[in-house]
Amino acid sequence: MENVEQTKQLVHDLAYYYEKTYGCCSQCVLGAIKSTVGNVSDSVFKASTGFGAGLSGAGYSCGALTGGIMAINSFCGREFSNFPDPQRTRFTAFRLTRKLVDRFEKEYGSADCRDIQTKLMGRSFDILKEGERDLLIAAGGHDTKCTGVCGKSAAWVIDILNEEGLL
Repeated sequence: MENVEQTKQLVHDLAYYYEKTYGCCSQCVLGAIKSTVGNVSDSVFKASTGFGAGLSGAGYSCGALTGGIMAINSFCGREFSNFPDPQRTRFTAFRLTRKLVDRFEKEYGSADCRDIQTKLMGRSFDILKEGERDLLIAAGGHDTKCTGVCGKSAAWVIDILNEEGLL
């Protein structure tokens, strides 16, 4: 892809902005990819809602990671019409999405929201519990912390797609 560095910066900035403005990290990463390079359907975007905040606030797999995985799979995942998968398409998707998981583990020491929050903000937050979302915001979650994770994830997705010739 020509201008990959510009595209990486754009998706980084968009994911950062979307998280700061709208929230739901999984959708912010996916939305940044959809807005720049496309190939993400509205149905996939909608389906990513429950992945935000570590699977609906539970602190499990980081939403910026799961949104990134959904974005990568929009380019190389197995389609329903190819469910038998004799070409083993799913293993290509596994290999590419594992690259994103590995980047999260290298950067943050984990792929789980609660661990990333603890590393960046000193503790984790369950945004569905009374007062926890306000504490997350006060700790910089939507100013620099989760926003930065979203930006990095979106840029890493562009790296991976570009390395694989999918852009």
